[in-house]
Amino acid sequence: MSIRNLDSLLKPRSVALIGASTKPHSVGAVVARNLFSAGFEGPVLPVNPKHEAIEGVLTYASVADLPVVPDLAVIATPPQTVPGLIAELGKRGTKAAVVITAGFGEGADTKGRELRRQMLDAAKPHCLRILGPNCLGLMIPGLKLNATFAHIEAAPGNLAFAAQSGAVSVAVLDWAASRGIGFSHLISVGDMADVDFGDVLD
Repeated sequence: MSIRNLDSLLKPRSVALIGASTKPHSVGAVVARNLFSAGFEGPVLPVNPKHEAIEGVLTYASVADLPVVPDLAVIATPPQTVPGLIAELGKRGTKAAVVITAGFGEGADTKGRELRRQMLDAAKPHCLRILGPNCLGLMIPGLKLNATFAHIEAAPGNLAFAAQSGAVSVAVLDWAASRGIGFSHLISVGDMADVDFGDVLD
């Protein structure tokens, strides 16, 4: 349990979305829409080799092409790509990633467990912290940051909420919106390969 480099997760100045998409209803498209519509004041850098622009923003073909080193990377690409992306990001100096992608050993998936090990091994030399995998993402309304694929955005407030389950997080968002309750943070920790409840509570 450690809060090392969690400032890059919870106070990022720049965000890259790897797997940003224009495909309707895809996770990459929904996260892109949420990130750009929330009003985050730092650069938001979409990465996808198949698109020139996403949400009207110039899109980069790869992590290597990014013009700045993102504090936070949000990853919504197939699971087999994630260890390599984490290694690339770590080498560039990124210190935190949200891995929305599933497929890292849920149930008795031996191949997924191996990918999880590879992902953590890639992060370790760079002290890169990972939220997830298999998570909804996180919202920080005070920073106007919505790095989730939720259908509703949290209002600003003083209550921080952390949950394992993305479904529970969305249910709480729906409940809170109808009652005028806001949040300082809303964090879905997912499978907790690295960042866990103790870390985010600290």
